[in-house]
Amino acid sequence: MEAKVARIHDLQDGEMREVVVGETKVLLVRLKGKFFAIGGECTHYGGPLAEGALSGHRVVCPWHQAVFDVMTGDLEEPPALDAEPCYPVRVEGDDVIVEVPEKTASRRAPAMVRRDPADARTLVILGAGAAGNAAAETLRQDGFTGRVVMITQEPRLPYDRPNLSKGYLSGDAGPETLPWRTQEFYRDHDIEVLLGQRVTRVEAPLKTLTFEDGRTLTYDALLLATGGAPRRLEIPGAQLSNVFALRSAGDADAIIGAALPASRVVVIGTGFIGMEAAAALTKRGLAVTVVGRGAVPLHRQLGPEIGGMLQQAHEEQGVAFRLGRKPVRLEGDGRVQAVVLDDGEALPADLVVVGLGINPATDILQGVKLNPDGSVSANRRLRVTEGLYAAGDVARFPDWRTGEAIRIEHWRLAGQHGRVAAHNMAGRQVEYAGIPFFWSEQFDLFLQYVGHVESWDELIIHGDLAGRNFLGFYVKGNRVMAAAGLQRDRQLAAMAELMRLDQAPSPEELRRDQGFDPGERLKTLQV
Repeated sequence: MEAKVARIHDLQDGEMREVVVGETKVLLVRLKGKFFAIGGECTHYGGPLAEGALSGHRVVCPWHQAVFDVMTGDLEEPPALDAEPCYPVRVEGDDVIVEVPEKTASRRAPAMVRRDPADARTLVILGAGAAGNAAAETLRQDGFTGRVVMITQEPRLPYDRPNLSKGYLSGDAGPETLPWRTQEFYRDHDIEVLLGQRVTRVEAPLKTLTFEDGRTLTYDALLLATGGAPRRLEIPGAQLSNVFALRSAGDADAIIGAALPASRVVVIGTGFIGMEAAAALTKRGLAVTVVGRGAVPLHRQLGPEIGGMLQQAHEEQGVAFRLGRKPVRLEGDGRVQAVVLDDGEALPADLVVVGLGINPATDILQGVKLNPDGSVSANRRLRVTEGLYAAGDVARFPDWRTGEAIRIEHWRLAGQHGRVAAHNMAGRQVEYAGIPFFWSEQFDLFLQYVGHVESWDELIIHGDLAGRNFLGFYVKGNRVMAAAGLQRDRQLAAMAELMRLDQAPSPEELRRDQGFDPGERLKTLQV
């Protein structure tokens, strides 16, 4: 099927729009006088690409900032795994015509090679989260024809972990929404996925790992993508039943099962897991109380201004807070019944969710020096030492913008790391030079954050913070290092690209121009 979707002069160079051919949404783009057409919806969660940011030949999804090449539809950056379909475009007179095959798919898996039995190399990926899965697929995309082995101690195939504390925990999304790929996908691409396998030791100098049952496996290169282990509550009563961490799908299922007959829940921790779990369980109809040591939720990550706004949004939905407090013991007869705080208050609880952060899961690693926080140091190619790479939560790596060694616990960054590490394991020379991004869903608020900064000198707010429609720019050393916002998806996608291109606005410009639009700045760079 084909259709006239625009006139030549409807789009200027560097502009895009969504058009429809039959029932198919298509992204139409004009670059340097030529027109290109790819699928109009992101292959991750279906975000409308036309509402994102166009940066040269890259389009950034406004929802979770997956990146695609508008000339080919190819995937450039996660969290999406599949590429976009690419459609023929022709110009007849002043008309732009797009052709969409009748049996077109809404996505396409990137081209991958299969294993060659003559290739004796073995690459191992330890962990099957965002980093591990991205690495496995990227190795085959890069033409690696040796053995690819992905090992996970979980009993299930790689899945969408961020949704566990969001739609899955609230009941808005069912189990069918979690898996990324089928067993057949991995089989068809000769990716061995070892489920339910615990590795107890990695001897980096010997390039050998040991399984719990004593078996060993020797490799040519290994990617450490084991993520983090939840920090446990170290107080009396922490061993009572109905006390949960939230890290895996099994954890989420256990919490959901305990929540069904419950009415009261205490969440310990005011980070993103704690706040998202509080919102999700409130949506299930439970009375939720959040306990945290800080004066404001998410103070360390976002600052008191944005953290206080999120607290107010929770309180409007009935969530109670006990801030500046810490639990000293849990009480109950076999099962938790109350959380006792340091001021003596006893909070009734049918279940407790603990969100105190994670520790890098690196205790199995031998022959490599660990950092004080348990992470491993990697270079910009994610290489730790000969034959060993690290990605995601376990990796401390150089920030290309500052040279500072940083560690970031973001799902999308783990996917970016996995791709970069795999490129280098496959023999390419690729450095990580991306911009971190994360998102948080709390009730009807969809917060986005681009960049990275652990402390800042100033937070410049544009828009209406109280009205929950704003952009916040984090300044350190007279440089904008990060930005966060609500209802500014397109602008934050553009801001990420400005940071990647090292074209972010100056703090002086942001103080002077309260109407600064990152999208408009990005557009001027296209011309």
